[in-house]
Amino acid sequence: MAKKSKPKKAPSKKKLSSNKNIHLIIGVSLILVAVSLFISFSSYLWNWQADQSQLNEFWNRNIEVKNLLGKVGANIGHIFIYKWFGIASFILVYLIIKAGLIISLKLDSSNYIKNIFKNLLFIIWTSIALAFFAKNFPILGGIFGFEIKSLSALYIGEIGVGLLLFFSLIIWLVFRFDITPQSINSKLLATKKIIANWKNNNSKDSLKHENTPANDNNNKDDDDGFDIVINNPDNDYVIETNNTNSIDAFDEIPKCPKKDNSDELVIETPEEEDHVSDDIEDISIVDKDISEDLVEQFGEYDPELDLAHYKNPELNHLIEYSNENINIDRAELELNKDKIVETLNNYKIEISKIKATIGPTVTLYEIIPAPGIRISKIKNLEDDIALSLAALGIRIIAPIPGKGTIGIEVPNKKPTVVSMKSVLSSSTFQNADMDLPVALGKTISNTTFVVDLSKMPHLLVAGATGQGKSVGLNAIMTSLLYKKHPSELKFVLVDPKKVELTLFNNIERHYLAKLPDSESAIITDTTKVINTINSLCMEMDDRYDMLKNAMVRNIKEYNKKFKKRKLNPENGHKFLPYIVLVIDEFADLIMTAGKEVETPIARLAQLARAVGIHLIVATQRPSVNVITGIIKANFPARIAFRVSSKIDSRTILDEGGANQLIGKGDMLFSNGNDLVRLQCAFVDTPEIETITNYIGEQKGYSDAYMLPEFVGDDSTGSTNIDINDRDPKFDEAARLIVNAQQGSASLLQRKLKLGYNRAGRIVDQLEDAGIIGPFEGSKARQVLVPDEASLQLLLKNEKN
Repeated sequence: MAKKSKPKKAPSKKKLSSNKNIHLIIGVSLILVAVSLFISFSSYLWNWQADQSQLNEFWNRNIEVKNLLGKVGANIGHIFIYKWFGIASFILVYLIIKAGLIISLKLDSSNYIKNIFKNLLFIIWTSIALAFFAKNFPILGGIFGFEIKSLSALYIGEIGVGLLLFFSLIIWLVFRFDITPQSINSKLLATKKIIANWKNNNSKDSLKHENTPANDNNNKDDDDGFDIVINNPDNDYVIETNNTNSIDAFDEIPKCPKKDNSDELVIETPEEEDHVSDDIEDISIVDKDISEDLVEQFGEYDPELDLAHYKNPELNHLIEYSNENINIDRAELELNKDKIVETLNNYKIEISKIKATIGPTVTLYEIIPAPGIRISKIKNLEDDIALSLAALGIRIIAPIPGKGTIGIEVPNKKPTVVSMKSVLSSSTFQNADMDLPVALGKTISNTTFVVDLSKMPHLLVAGATGQGKSVGLNAIMTSLLYKKHPSELKFVLVDPKKVELTLFNNIERHYLAKLPDSESAIITDTTKVINTINSLCMEMDDRYDMLKNAMVRNIKEYNKKFKKRKLNPENGHKFLPYIVLVIDEFADLIMTAGKEVETPIARLAQLARAVGIHLIVATQRPSVNVITGIIKANFPARIAFRVSSKIDSRTILDEGGANQLIGKGDMLFSNGNDLVRLQCAFVDTPEIETITNYIGEQKGYSDAYMLPEFVGDDSTGSTNIDINDRDPKFDEAARLIVNAQQGSASLLQRKLKLGYNRAGRIVDQLEDAGIIGPFEGSKARQVLVPDEASLQLLLKNEKN
């Protein structure tokens, strides 16, 4: 086997190198053609009068021309300069040189192809314009431009031709450089601002983070009733999305539009008096008229401006496999059909029709039983049909939901690979209108299956060792990396095995979140896992406070309101990215930490959906002491890879089926409804490494996204802090805590505008003074003083 595999790799390398040589040859050839045209055109402009009379004597060896490229150059120059477009032909030279550079260096050709028609129109316009303005030098515009100008002047006059040229130039500039009233207005405002700052050097700091408007968005019917159905791969199946026009399977993923770097907008508010009122709260919502004025002047807030030049990975980072196309083996289909019909006839079960749908891994045989046949009789013959077909993983669906048929899933003898590239390049994923689109793989009908993680809202992944869980997690994360900007998404990665998620360390400054004191964003230590999950609970509570103050119900409404500048950043509001917690081996955490991990995870699963925190939990041990009832109740979306027993399948899916899968990415997906059988998209480790390196090499944030600092039980308790060492804002913080009857560091941060470390020290001092109770996990501390009068008495007694 090893000897046969070596000669297979050698041709592929030759092909690869030959393809590179072809690109280089074509590109260099185009550049040489362009240089030759330039020499021909330039020489013709100086010698056309002397050479023009010699053009008809092309084959006469006694006739010489002065063109540097001889008679060929003189004829080419005569055609392009004299007969066609005049000196506008030099623009064509530029376009050919640019095409040669793009092909030889394999540069991005999207803008060139997009603007090629506009540039050709500009050549025509230039020819006509030169013929109009340089009437005494007809060679400048060429015969083409002269004839078009003369014909137009015959009908609309010379003035009409001039006006037509002017308006057509304006239209060309608008479409070529995407000029809009908003962009003109913003540039005028920027110019006025520069002039105003120059005149008044003593004015206050100018508005920061000014956003610019986002302009840049085979069937066969036999006599015996046996059909073979192969679905069109472009007609993809998708959950909660609308299909739009399909695109080519290997087009690049649309990139984020480029935006100009600009300063951050800080909304200045009047300083408030140093007192706390029971009736007056901070004004966190900007006045409607002010927000509309801000949007009109600066455009909506754009979170992508911090990394304006970031580009999502391209499809060429993924591997395309040669055996992705489904091969129809009619002999195999006919044999399986005959065996199914024969087995059913042996038990006196007649069928009226049978149809086969060929998928990448399994083939679905749909049968319609004759009238009077009970479905349970067919369902009970599952093992007998598997015996007759001598196949692993026979699964009977009786009946198929939404159809009047019974399905028998039979594994293919030669399964095909479902690559990540084919899934991500499908029109379903490209056009998915989802907040967190995830491409899981392909269905039995060979259609791409895309789901929205934000609607699940959490995902439980389980299966035996080596059946595809880690590849499934990589496919989920790869889908999100190809769709979301770093400002919109953050991952919290937990990897007890320490080797599965290490490749994602390269994208720490772009997509990862961590605790402030953590060295690595990939969490492997159990103690840090507990602190991180509890920190996520604190992040969730802080986000709910923001949603409450903004008077919205979910993160989507909040971010929409923030982009419209209706929320004041001075009062703690900020753009909230989605946070996805990925735990690669949940059973190990349950074994080592138990309730310390299960309780905060259950709390996140119950509450975190509205604030954009979603969980993906994977385990290779689907037992009831790992996947407990409280976990299952809060994870309606589940993926089951192959397991060893029907009990494990029921633990994951609440029904059998996972024990009948064939492995290697074959899986069942459930989202509270019926099961869907999928072949998981395959993404290999080198592909993940290439993608993460591509992202990591781009400019990122200064550090990972920081989660709130969490202090465990071992760091709490009375510390006998000296009264003289208390924070200057201790009394003010004590009154605030007592009046609000809520003891949390986040409250002090927002109200007193403190950093988290200082707020934490004040909380410790308040506990030492007996004003608030001890730390109680994810719950807020209890306030022990009922009112402000009691507080004043307590502080007075302390001083005495």
